[in-house]
Amino acid sequence: MGQFGVGQALRRVEDVRLLTGGGRYTDDIHLAGEAIGFVLRSPHAHAEIGPIDTAAARAAPGVLAVYTAEDLSRDGIGDIRCLTPMPGKGGAKQINPPHPVLARGRVRHVGDPVAFVVAETLAQAKDAAELIEIDYEDLPAVVDTAAALDPSAAQVWDQAPNNLSVHWELGDEAAVQAAIASAAHVARLELINNRLVVNSMEPRNALGAFDTASERFTLTTGTQGSYKLRHQLADHIFKLPADKFHVVTPDVGGAFGMKNFLFAEQVMVLYAARALGRPVRWNGERGESFLSDNHGRDHVTTAELALDKAGHILAIRATIVANMGAYLSNFSTFIPTGCCVKMFSGQYKIPAAYGDVKCVFTNTVPVDAYRGAGRPEAAYIVERLIDAAAFDLGLDPVELRRRNLVAPADMPYKTATGLTYDSGDFPSILERTLTEADHAGLDRRRAHARTQGKLRGLGFACYVEECGGSGNEEARARLDDDGGVTVFVGTQTNGQGHETAYTQILADMFGLTPAQIRVRQGDSDDLPGGGGTGGSRSLLMGGTVITKASDLVIEHARKVASHLLEAAEADLELTEGAFVIVGTDRRVTLGDIAQAAAGEGPSLPEDLRGPVEAHAKHGGAKMTYPNGCHACEVEIDPATGIVRLLRYVIVDDFGTLVNPLLAAGQVIGGTAQGIGQALLENTVYDAESGQLLTGSFMDYCMPRADDFPEIELSMIEDFPCATNDMGVKGAGEAGSIGASPAVINAVLDALKPLGVRQIDMPATPEKVWRAIRDAEARTAA
Repeated sequence: MGQFGVGQALRRVEDVRLLTGGGRYTDDIHLAGEAIGFVLRSPHAHAEIGPIDTAAARAAPGVLAVYTAEDLSRDGIGDIRCLTPMPGKGGAKQINPPHPVLARGRVRHVGDPVAFVVAETLAQAKDAAELIEIDYEDLPAVVDTAAALDPSAAQVWDQAPNNLSVHWELGDEAAVQAAIASAAHVARLELINNRLVVNSMEPRNALGAFDTASERFTLTTGTQGSYKLRHQLADHIFKLPADKFHVVTPDVGGAFGMKNFLFAEQVMVLYAARALGRPVRWNGERGESFLSDNHGRDHVTTAELALDKAGHILAIRATIVANMGAYLSNFSTFIPTGCCVKMFSGQYKIPAAYGDVKCVFTNTVPVDAYRGAGRPEAAYIVERLIDAAAFDLGLDPVELRRRNLVAPADMPYKTATGLTYDSGDFPSILERTLTEADHAGLDRRRAHARTQGKLRGLGFACYVEECGGSGNEEARARLDDDGGVTVFVGTQTNGQGHETAYTQILADMFGLTPAQIRVRQGDSDDLPGGGGTGGSRSLLMGGTVITKASDLVIEHARKVASHLLEAAEADLELTEGAFVIVGTDRRVTLGDIAQAAAGEGPSLPEDLRGPVEAHAKHGGAKMTYPNGCHACEVEIDPATGIVRLLRYVIVDDFGTLVNPLLAAGQVIGGTAQGIGQALLENTVYDAESGQLLTGSFMDYCMPRADDFPEIELSMIEDFPCATNDMGVKGAGEAGSIGASPAVINAVLDALKPLGVRQIDMPATPEKVWRAIRDAEARTAA
């Protein structure tokens, strides 16, 4: 491990550039003659679209064009597709209604794009949009997740009876039913996993251009992977060869899953650029983000945990109704099914598991992956059931966990849902968390809180997630004339610190300083393909593939060095950016090698001439299983219901740490989002009109710095992942997975003396206050 290599807490190498104004985001990139696009969105949750009169808008000052679905259909523009259809129960097929770029025939949620206005300025485009006259015929709407399945509910799609897209299952239903029937106790819960708005710091945006000579599109936009977007644009939307599309993702100000998907505005700036012969830009405003960015979560769940007399778990079962919104987004149905139910075992020995999921349509913004993507929802089910069962049985929730945790001796452990955990020590992580959170002193702190008229609680959540090894990845590494290395990789940073992590890997391999290493991402012309970023995959997939490409470069460079030094390859050692003949001071730098191979200096055999670079692919990687334990201590004021977080302790196992500082940043950020869901954030639609009631930061409560205590984080490296050479386990989403159940368990631990067993997220002061008043009323009765 070198000074800048793997394992060091190196400060982010990209931060100087970003913090001094050197960042280059989509809105920083301008093209000559660019026009401005504006989206006219539906004010109705559900309505038939009658005649659209755009004449006045087209004639307005500065207006270049007004486009509707009729224009797109005439030019053969395809629909946005669900890329991950799931098999239905009993062989039924998922129902995939069309998802048009602009609403066609009917609008299905408030914010549905209806027209795209292009003008010289944004003000002119907005003014023109107000001149568009549309005859809407209002229709009944359904926004409630559970109510969507009611036969009397409004139908979002005629081809989806009872608003059902797919009914999916996983597990042994018969075994679970038998275990529940014979169990000494069955804990049952009705859970709501509240809908969230992603609210990335940088709103979505897109800049489209079309070169008439080459008939090639260029799209500059914030994404989580240029290559997947290029594929969709080519194959599904414009139906042209992929080489006709150049997708560039510059710096991205946050994504959290939402920027992994294709959106209408990205299509429209390209369509308009081709039609008008000039670049077209669209920048989303914060209000549009609430109405058009894919939302996250939104499940209604009935969950059951069966136990024997000794408190050992026999089975788990959950029936989930998952809200997909009005349209199926790219990954939509995969998130509550394949991503969620597989994690129903958590960290526990559970012999039988069964998940039943119904994905439903509603007249709301589409729902898709949000940080954690199904795994937070699963952890919430499992960890809330553990605490509910302990409540019912009069056990300490910690003790119930101890009785059921998978032990190190059980590894590799195959779960009832078919996963295989390769490594970890779940019990020791729990015990360390108990120590660091001072579980032993809780009674003393509770007693002190009571003297102050407050209620105190300590909640835990043990989590494990599957992540990291999905899809394929590509990279190209190249020696530069100045002795440095440039690597191109198909992952995509959105603020995680990829440049730093990859730099550390390369610094170890080449013996270079960070200043000599350049990492390039986001340009679809750099590589044939790439997997992008999502599911905590970048370090495992990207790190592995840049290692493969760099190994090939080093092998090539060693051969060149052998000729230049007239020494055997076996006698050469790569150190501090140069090949050295072992035992001597004779050396040749990587810059010398690059220059010689380019034809400058001593002649080389033909097969060694040319750029010293290599391309590599990596696929078929096994998934990783990061795990850990969160502990949250809260204090509640019974008079107001206000919950105050006093301490927050995390112990995590991410295997080998490339950069502990980066990993900690990811955990803290994810934890903040999980706490936000547990206590503050909630997306609310009006049940009658379908209007979004929480459509701005005035009504949607975002967490702020003073909502959090210091996050006390420990990370252990005693159990490197056994299924990849790097030994790493994904860390990007872990904080969001453990946080929500830990916080709610802490709130309910504080309310336990009052007999309160369940409260739904977000645990706002009003909800907590009402729970206390209801408990007091029951006691008085």
